[in-house]
Parts: sequence; structure tokens; C-alpha cells
Amino acid sequence: MRSAQRIGPLFTDFYELTMAAGYYEHRLFSDATFSVFVRNYPINRSYFVAAGLEDALRGLAAVHFSDSELSFLKKTGHFSNDFISYLKRLRFTGRIHALPEGTIFFAGEPVMEVTAPIIEAQLIETFLLNTLGLQTILVSKAARCVYAAEGRPLIDFSLRRTQGRDAGMKIARSTYIAGFDRTSNVLAGKVYGIPLSGTMAHSFISAFDREIDAFAAFSKTFPHHSVFLIDTYDTIEGAHNAVKVAKEMEKRGASLAGVRLDSGDMVVLSRKVRGILDDAGLHKVKIFASSGFDEYKIADVIAGGAKIDAFGVGTKVGVSNDAPYFDIVYKLVRYKDRNVRKLSSDKITLAGEKQVFRQSDEKGRYIGDIIGLRDETIENHSPLLEKAMENGKPLRSNPSLQTIRERFKSHFAFLDEKYKTLEGHASYPVKLSTRLEELQNRL
Repeated sequence: MRSAQRIGPLFTDFYELTMAAGYYEHRLFSDATFSVFVRNYPINRSYFVAAGLEDALRGLAAVHFSDSELSFLKKTGHFSNDFISYLKRLRFTGRIHALPEGTIFFAGEPVMEVTAPIIEAQLIETFLLNTLGLQTILVSKAARCVYAAEGRPLIDFSLRRTQGRDAGMKIARSTYIAGFDRTSNVLAGKVYGIPLSGTMAHSFISAFDREIDAFAAFSKTFPHHSVFLIDTYDTIEGAHNAVKVAKEMEKRGASLAGVRLDSGDMVVLSRKVRGILDDAGLHKVKIFASSGFDEYKIADVIAGGAKIDAFGVGTKVGVSNDAPYFDIVYKLVRYKDRNVRKLSSDKITLAGEKQVFRQSDEKGRYIGDIIGLRDETIENHSPLLEKAMENGKPLRSNPSLQTIRERFKSHFAFLDEKYKTLEGHASYPVKLSTRLEELQNRL
């Protein structure tokens, strides 16, 4: 799989290398700590879901410059032979503290902190922001769809509209973490073990002389897993044709699994189709719907009384259309024995190596978070950042995708409903510990 192959350290912004060359020239080799966090919320968002850690750790463990990569850098004419020789020996030897994938977190809270010799830590910035940022965007968007669906199954249909192969794989994984049930992405099914789902396209219907012939042919190929796409010509007529074929299937001991709507007024059509199916005694036949669904459209059709059993969700989730990026950043917070912070207008950072502490009530529901110093303990609060890498080596085997999925489900259940709403923003309480605040004031 492409996303599992080595991604070399040239997957970076050029200024990471020019800074590294500057550090090398002036003999800055001490440990630095960088903090990864999201500055603020996109519109209508009140939480984030941490994702991408497993890919990040795998990438960091494999960091090295190949001969061809070093040759390319030399040809640019920007770097000395001594620096090129230094890069030839470079490996990532640092440590990582991070939120486990599937953890709910909030703006300003570190999702990861990296401590390593400053050149190593600087060179991995772009890779980490790209890896953590994309997957956090996608899981956070998918989580909103799962919430809107109110328990109805969701299927990832986004592959053909995602921005490239790697993004197609990441969205399948991300939607499954958030609670989607299946994906149309066959490679994701193989690589991640996600259950597959797919029906037919309009081209299959059009390839036959009559719609009913297409249904009949498909039912013979898939006698127990057929879902008919009924809107190629006329949705109501398509529903009646589906009933006719379903009755023929019953005579053979087969059964129609469902019908799919892909256009039109989903509320009106789903109610009419449900009536046609029920009048024919086909109460177990499910109605699937696709075409432009995201959390907003899902919520709207459910509120309107649609008789839809499951949704195929594609483009708008695959590209997180209303929030295609987060303001995720990677900022130096400590170098050598000195805590540092940035004071730029609207871009102030928190100095020091940190931990996020969460308080819950007796039922496990989240009350509020405190950002504190790494070495703090805060009574009745649980630390969230875990050490995931030491000396450039992961400290544990990767958890299964199912484990991450269950972690998110548990975290989401403990989040108050007011933070899950699709419209507006509710501010979850996040404050600084006394010690961390004193540190900022001293600086």
C-alpha cells in the first residue's frame, strides 16, 4: 500500500532544511521540545478527535536520508558537504508524548509533544502536521455525521472524490474510527479489515434494455446481497420494479437486501418507497440513500421524517468540505535548559513541556481540562498525553483499528451533548494550571 511505504525526510518544507543547516553551522545540537496543537475551531465545531499517531510513529521510526536524496540536496547548491555528511548519519532519536488516537481534545491543547535534538525535531515538522492534521480533520468530520445519523449505519463512499490515493485510504480508516460501518474502498478493506459495501451504478442499469432486467440479472449474481439502485429513470417506477424482482427472488429462496435512492427529494421519495415496499410485504428490505450527504443533510432528512435506514456518505466528508483544514501548528516550547514562548499577536504559545489533565464526574462525563506542566500531578484529574516513543523507537505495538474505534466511542459518550451540536459553538472549559501560568508570566 502506498501510504505504508517509506516516506523520506524530503517530504518537508524547504525552510526546515535551511534551518537545520543553520543549526548545524552554529553547532546547535541540544534537545528541543515542540508542541503540536490546533489554535482555534472551524465554524460550528466544539471538539476535535486525535488521529494519525500510528502513521506518525511508523514514519519517525524509519527516518533516514537515502543516497539519492542526499545527491538531490547537494545538487541544489544550498548545503555544505559537511552538512550533507551529517544528514547521511541522521536518524530520529527523540521521544514522543501524544494523545492516543480516538481521544477527544480541544483547541489549545497539545495533541503531541516532540523532544529530540533540534535538527531532528525541526526536520519532522511538516510530516507530523500533514499526518496528524489530515486524519484529525477527517475523523472529526466523520464523528459529526455519526452523531447526526442517530444510530443509522453509515458507509464511506468517498474514494472517487478524495484528493489522491493516500487521502482515500486515510478517509476510509478515519470514518471507521468515528463509527462508520463500512467502506466502498476495497483496498482499505484489505489493509485495515474494514467491512466492504457496494451496490451498483446507473451504468449497470443502462446496460440492459429494461431496468427490471438489470435488477433480475443482479439478483441472480447476488441472491442474498442485492441492493437495487432505483432512480435511474423514475424512482417510483423503479420501486415497483424492485418489488416484482423481489417477489421472484423469494420463489427461489433468495431475498432482496435493499434499494438505494441517489437523487431527488429524499424525504418524500423515501416515504413513498417505504410505502410501496411495505404494501408488498417487504418490510425487511432496507432503504439506502446517497448523493451529497454530510452531517447537515443527514440531520435535515431525519428531522423531515425520511424513511431511510442507512446513508452512503461521500464527497463532503471525504474532503471535509466545510472545514477542509485546521490551524494546526508545531511550535518550539523549550530548547536546551530554557523554556521559550512566542508572543506574536494572536499567535501566542505556551512555553514548557506540558500535559493535559481531564476531570470527569462520577459517571465519567467530562467536566473540564487543565493544561499543566509535564511533571505535574493534579488531584482528581487524569493525564491524557502518553509516552509513545523513546530513543526513536515506539514503546508499544500498534493498537488494532477496532481498539481505536472503541476508544473514540467511549470518549464521545462522555462528552456533553452541547459540544456535539452541528450548529454553533459551545466552549469546553480549558484552563492553565497555576504552575504553567506562573511560568508564562515569568517569561
